[in-house]
Amino acid sequence: MTTSDAERGEREKYRFLHTMIRVRDLDASLDFYTKQLGMKLLRKRDYPTGRFTLAFVGYGGEEESTVIELTHNWDQKEPYTLGSAFGHLAVAVPDVSKACERLAAAGVKIPRPAGPMAHGGSVIAFIEDPDGYRIELVQRS
Repeated sequence: MTTSDAERGEREKYRFLHTMIRVRDLDASLDFYTKQLGMKLLRKRDYPTGRFTLAFVGYGGEEESTVIELTHNWDQKEPYTLGSAFGHLAVAVPDVSKACERLAAAGVKIPRPAGPMAHGGSVIAFIEDPDGYRIELVQRS
């Protein structure tokens, strides 16, 4: 099956918009993503009839950047089960070791400290947000 030029051209207009994760404590999550990881709160809206809030955070505007949608279900009291299919989010940082030092001082859990990837390569670390979602820090100069 061949792809027409029109089909290829249409797909070139596609882009990745956001990843959604459910969070139990929206204030703690917003604090983590904005204060600890330096993202900006781009927009936030309550949906009273559905009893949830959506907050979008990221490093750039939604028009040009991929962002994270934080979904807070108001009646969720227990932690979410993260599941085995979800892997992690990844954030580029200039110095993984320095980022880990700062995050550890702020009380962020670091299950995999800064160090080289297995089999060589980039310096990485894994941290966890308040809900236990893993975030890979990748050193990029």
